[in-house]
Amino acid sequence: MNNIVIGQYVHGSSWIYKLDPRIKISALVILLVTTFLLSNLFLMSIMFGLMIVMIFSTRVPFLKMIRGMKPLIFLLTFTFFIQIFSIQEGNVLLQQTMYIGPLSVLAMMTIVIIYFLIKRYIKFKIILFFLVVFLIFYVQAILPSTLIGLQDFTYEFVIRELALQYTGFLLLRIMIVVMLSSLLTFTTLPTDITNGLESLLRPLKVIKFPVGELATMLSLTLRFIPTLLDETQKIMKAQASRGVEFSESKLKDKITQIVSLLIPIFVISFKRAEDLANAMEARGYIIGGKRTKVDMLKMRVFDIFVLFVCLGLLTTSILLRVGVIQIAL
Repeated sequence: MNNIVIGQYVHGSSWIYKLDPRIKISALVILLVTTFLLSNLFLMSIMFGLMIVMIFSTRVPFLKMIRGMKPLIFLLTFTFFIQIFSIQEGNVLLQQTMYIGPLSVLAMMTIVIIYFLIKRYIKFKIILFFLVVFLIFYVQAILPSTLIGLQDFTYEFVIRELALQYTGFLLLRIMIVVMLSSLLTFTTLPTDITNGLESLLRPLKVIKFPVGELATMLSLTLRFIPTLLDETQKIMKAQASRGVEFSESKLKDKITQIVSLLIPIFVISFKRAEDLANAMEARGYIIGGKRTKVDMLKMRVFDIFVLFVCLGLLTTSILLRVGVIQIAL
């Protein structure tokens, strides 16, 4: 639960905290579009490097950002192998005959069992996960069942240059998107996000679009993600103190435990929603009504400068995309 970073706010005082929330939201959209316009690994690597420099300059805890990537480990690993096996173009960098038979299957099952037995004692679980993935393929390469007189199913494990480049390109793109989105919630209060969205979407009021209600819903969603995670942690600890073990149970028991976890979470969610509705009504909140704000948004020169830098990156990516600017690789 602690690995989910969306919706969490980290207190700080660096330059990004002082930016107008409208500029932050606009910059996020512009940088995401720029990321999806980039067309090769070299440009994506430059974009990734610029993003890392920006994160360090904001003094947002980099380790917290990395921990937020943990839920994506399986997705990134799955994407890597899908691209490696599906792209069969380019120069061959590595080619190895792999064996799947009784001996290699037994070895792989042993590795997986050992992984689940020792992972709770290992601090760096990501390193352990990648080590297990490596060992699973390694035993397929070195343990043919012909050693014990049996036959195997064989296949060729081929890594090609183009597949490796395109895989790195996709992985960097996913990481950039997640980190940029997390950076917005890390450095912007939910109320500021609400005010920024409402200000940016104000022209839609001409067509009677409920801008204020949409901004309020998004703000409440972001605000209650960490709250519900905290409540989930408390419920899990309470159930663990009563003998429930979420990580070591059988599949049937885990399903029962998840159900017993979801029911109180739903009850707490409805209770909090009701309390929030009563609080908003007591403070005079009316859907569609005109509201005033304590803090008015004001842009500074530095805000405009940041916006122009982002627009410059977007323009450069468009020119690179259409071929007006050529980069020799």
